[in-house]
Amino acid sequence: MFYKDDGEYIVLKIKAQPQASRSEFCGLYGEDAIKVRVAAPAVEGAANKELIKFLSKQFKVPKSSIEFASGQNSKVKLVKVPKSEKLEKFISELK
Repeated sequence: MFYKDDGEYIVLKIKAQPQASRSEFCGLYGEDAIKVRVAAPAVEGAANKELIKFLSKQFKVPKSSIEFASGQNSKVKLVKVPKSEKLEKFISELK
């Protein structure tokens, strides 16, 4: 499963692909992660910052409320995102 409901948050399992031409969702990566192309290199946390900015914009939540549960230095990350209508709609469309 690519997400876990954690009360006020949804924990998303994300496979990040840095240095893409633009940030975008690419659908499911296997059955247990969401693939996200990130328009920033994996240097000095730039890709992580861009990922948080992208998720914030897509799900209409503040950047400061998104945090990494694990995997900051890995391509596969667990990211805690506060629940929002956009996020719940996105999850139901991916199922």
